[in-house]
Amino acid sequence: MTDSEKPDLILSKMQGMETGMQGMENEMQGMETRMQGMENKMQDMETRMQTMESDLQEVKQKVTNIDLTLENEIRVNIKRIAEGLESELRRVKERLDQIA
Repeated sequence: MTDSEKPDLILSKMQGMETGMQGMENEMQGMETRMQGMENKMQDMETRMQTMESDLQEVKQKVTNIDLTLENEIRVNIKRIAEGLESELRRVKERLDQIA
């Protein structure tokens, strides 16, 4: 190898290294793009999870309200109806006893 060929060889190797570096840079950009896509998907999942948690909290509140309504209103009303029927049954029985 002559002295005049050495700079050409060095230049050729430098160009090869530059090409390799550009390839690595392209791969890194591709990885960054994929990572950004993954971050976007994770944010979307986080938003959806927050929505689900909010919806679940709303459902829990509605169930609690239904339980309270059953306990405080419907049961009391059923008890009143039962007491009223019991009184009516006593009156009917008394009349039947008078007739018999």
